[in-house]
Amino acid sequence: MAVPKVELEVRGLTKRYSPQVTVGPLSFEVMEGEFFSLLGPSGCGKTTTLRCIAGFETLSEGAIALGGRRLDDRPPHRRDVGLVFQNYALFPHLTVFDNVAFGLRLRKVDKAAIERRVGQMLDLVDLPSLGARYPAQLSGGQQQRVAIARSLVLEPSLLLFDEPLSNLDLKLRIQMRYELRLLQRRLGKTAVYVTHDQTEALALSDRIAVLSQGRIEQIGTPSEIYERPASAFVADFIGSSNVLQARVRGDDGPADTAVETEHGLLLTIPRIPDVAGATVTLMLRPERFQMAGLSNGNAARTNRFTASVRDVTYLGEDLHLRVLASDRQPLLVSIKNSKGTRVIASGTAIDLAIDPEDIHVLRR
Repeated sequence: MAVPKVELEVRGLTKRYSPQVTVGPLSFEVMEGEFFSLLGPSGCGKTTTLRCIAGFETLSEGAIALGGRRLDDRPPHRRDVGLVFQNYALFPHLTVFDNVAFGLRLRKVDKAAIERRVGQMLDLVDLPSLGARYPAQLSGGQQQRVAIARSLVLEPSLLLFDEPLSNLDLKLRIQMRYELRLLQRRLGKTAVYVTHDQTEALALSDRIAVLSQGRIEQIGTPSEIYERPASAFVADFIGSSNVLQARVRGDDGPADTAVETEHGLLLTIPRIPDVAGATVTLMLRPERFQMAGLSNGNAARTNRFTASVRDVTYLGEDLHLRVLASDRQPLLVSIKNSKGTRVIASGTAIDLAIDPEDIHVLRR
């Protein structure tokens, strides 16, 4: 098996706007053909990082290399990157064909080659018959495909995406992220994708860098980020979670540790080295809870407790519950909507269980 090759290398990227506002230092690598996402809330520095890679922002410190060649000392048009903007940035007075051909004409590519390459790109994004239309005559999804084709036609080594799906409605956004991932895999292009949408990042990415306040909190695969977050921020930002403070009570057998949350819920977790009396932070995902009475004996045999339902949110295939366990511990619980759950309402008492292996101890 071939050893993965580093395509993009970012080392100590720092951008200072003022002594109080600084992004970085950030360091990460993106492998050849990888779909790498920068994920975080507004103002965390993800778009600034993308703009530094593209050349639209000047680094205060650090270095960027693409394919082993220094990138940050080159102007944007000499960086061999394609950028797809959030608002698509199509020329309204040009047809679809001319929008896609624009960069090729600037490079003085001959007419026959332009015809061939633009045609190939429009076929690739499934818009072969729309070359004569103008952007105003297209749907949002079609405009986004034109923007992607305009970047791809220049055959860049690196594709950069700045929240390109945020202007689409939910159903179209889900469709387009599937098509975008399929297209990236088919072409084998290296991609860096900026988003604040956790679901989008999980669905699209090979790896994700989670940013907060200009720093990287964690880099990992979607499953690593979701299942084993490195901090309380990541646990809270990626999906829904119950982040609980607890006190270690002591060993609960050779493989387990007993803890008690600040609201009095007793739990068993996989053994940790912390001594009795130490404080730990726990993460429990809402969907990891099981309703003991509906599991046909398959629910966890430890960590069983009764909870009182305070609120029910109906989301079709799922029910999101706010419950109180042990009379005082608030929890978020997500269960599948099934025949046996239809009687759940505010005030209902339910029996819940969670496997110790589904409780993650946050180390910072």
